[in-house]
Amino acid sequence: MNLKRKSGSMGIIFLGVLFVGGLLLTYKGNDAIVLAVEKKDGILTAEQVKVSFDSVGGRLVNEAVKESQEIKKGDVLMELDSTDVDLSIDKMKTQIAQVDAQIKSKGGSIDNGYTKADTDEKQTHRQIDQQKAAVSAASATYQNKLLDYNRKVALVASGAVAQSELDAAQMNLDVSAADAAQQQQLLKKLLAGADDKTNTDSIALPTIIEQRQELSNEQNDVENLIQQKKTLEIQLKELLVKKDRLTLRAPEDGKILKIIAKKGEMISANTPVILIESKRYYYDIYLNEQQAANLHEEDTITGHSIAGNLAAAGTVRFITAAPGFADLKMSREKSQADLSAFQVRIYVEVQDGLLPGMTIEVNKDEFTKR
Repeated sequence: MNLKRKSGSMGIIFLGVLFVGGLLLTYKGNDAIVLAVEKKDGILTAEQVKVSFDSVGGRLVNEAVKESQEIKKGDVLMELDSTDVDLSIDKMKTQIAQVDAQIKSKGGSIDNGYTKADTDEKQTHRQIDQQKAAVSAASATYQNKLLDYNRKVALVASGAVAQSELDAAQMNLDVSAADAAQQQQLLKKLLAGADDKTNTDSIALPTIIEQRQELSNEQNDVENLIQQKKTLEIQLKELLVKKDRLTLRAPEDGKILKIIAKKGEMISANTPVILIESKRYYYDIYLNEQQAANLHEEDTITGHSIAGNLAAAGTVRFITAAPGFADLKMSREKSQADLSAFQVRIYVEVQDGLLPGMTIEVNKDEFTKR
């Protein structure tokens, strides 16, 4: 009987201790939420990057990497079939070469034409100068013949010379007049298109003007060819960019987590084909509002890995309310709605021995010393 009483008393005491202990735990907030906030640790996580072919698609012909392989920025990951693009590039280069040959041919012809026009103009000016000299000489001869004729007229009237000499003087005068007229006509022909002052320094000779106008029109044709070449060169650059995009390269250092596409498959543009684990590591911790108030974005935080006790220097990237904690917190029996939890994300510097999946703990002093 005494044993039963003692057993019953012990049971009651045990239940009482459990009850009181439960009250104390609840009062202190030592449930999963508060423990997570108090512990201030997080799992080191690496950002993942989905890699795809930029704006191009085609058949996958080469897988240059394997899963779990470490890669460096710029490493070739995959390649698409470039046959069609290569043919288009060769065709475009041929068209550019043809247009370039036309430009050089027409340009040489135009240069020769302008050279000829300049030579013709110089020759024409020399001819004009020579013809002016001929006109002056013919005019002087005519004046001499006219003086001789007038003198013979006076002599015939006085009976000093015979009529035959006057007739000869008349003939010479007529010949010189005809020659002067002829030389003047030749000069006018050479000066066709010149101004009334016959300024040979600004003569606009019709044939040379027409010749230069034709050359100017041909120069316009060359300019059109040059613009056509520029357009083709732009199209060639676009094709070269497209060809370059057929080779998928690593955007940053990291590790291949998963190869989504397989060799021989048709790949659509901008569709993820590889999943990369980057070298950008972070972990999240959860603080109460008093602790979070002491932190700001870009603050430095130093944590330690549980494995190896490695110092993990990091930078606060953002601080935000943790809605998941709030939902759980409101579901507790004691409902401590006055306590808020904040998620703090910290990016750490990559170092040897620090690996994704490790637990990083942060000392409370990191929040209270500020």
